[in-house]
Amino acid sequence: MPINHDRKLVIAISSRALFDLTDSHKVYMESGLAAYSKYQIERESEQLKPGDAFTLVKKLLNLNERLGEDRVEIVLMSRNSADTGLRIFNSIQEYGLDITRAAFSSGVSPYRYIEAFDCDLFLSLDAEDVQGALAQGIAAATLLPSRNGNEQEQLRFAFDGDAVLFSDESERIYKEKGLGAFTENEKAAAKKPLSGGPFKAFLSALHSLQAQFDGDECPIRTALVTARSAPAHERVIRTLRAWNVRIDESLFLGGLPKGKFLKAYGADVFFDDQPLHCESAKDHVATGHVPHGVANE
Repeated sequence: MPINHDRKLVIAISSRALFDLTDSHKVYMESGLAAYSKYQIERESEQLKPGDAFTLVKKLLNLNERLGEDRVEIVLMSRNSADTGLRIFNSIQEYGLDITRAAFSSGVSPYRYIEAFDCDLFLSLDAEDVQGALAQGIAAATLLPSRNGNEQEQLRFAFDGDAVLFSDESERIYKEKGLGAFTENEKAAAKKPLSGGPFKAFLSALHSLQAQFDGDECPIRTALVTARSAPAHERVIRTLRAWNVRIDESLFLGGLPKGKFLKAYGADVFFDDQPLHCESAKDHVATGHVPHGVANE
């Protein structure tokens, strides 16, 4: 698929991912909508604390300053009404975040607007909304609670391979027939590119954005962090080559726990389809669970 170098990178963020809405969400769950609305309106002038995606959003928006043009856009997605969401927009302005577009859906899921906004990625704390976005063909992940933010200036994304960047076709063989059959299949199909997974288009969009910067000056870095090992590595390398997409770092871990490697890499966010890997990774870096593929059936 040709890469469009002129298109914006558009990322949708839920209000609960951008800001810490723990207290107000507790009011809603325990006392209902009327109490929640009263709580938010009474605190419209109180600045919300940053949420799990706040640092990531700041780094993404800073790319526009580096480029001198708007190449990244953040769209707010919220189950609030515009009335109760005023506190959220007030906090956006107080933090100086350049976010101007939003969907407030008054209690129902806002994911149906993601395609209309032409989003490349959706991050939320609501697994049901994430599944809805994935069903629309949009890269999406459920952010797991983590306070392990990365304060370095460079923006670093990390991705699992099978069922995230790639389809789960090989992972299904592993699940059904074991490691030996998986390895033999990958050796036999080494020169046959894997089909794309839910994050293929997002990786291509990131690659397009990276191309706007000169070599070592690029403020975006990408990594593949996979449980695969040799000889199953070759098919992955040839797949990315066939897609004409660059990955800056590739870690073939052969089943080792990923958390410490992600911390060493300095990931701002890591995307994986397997809940067990996500639980391990979140102790080291911000992690997004991608509820896709055989591991989630």
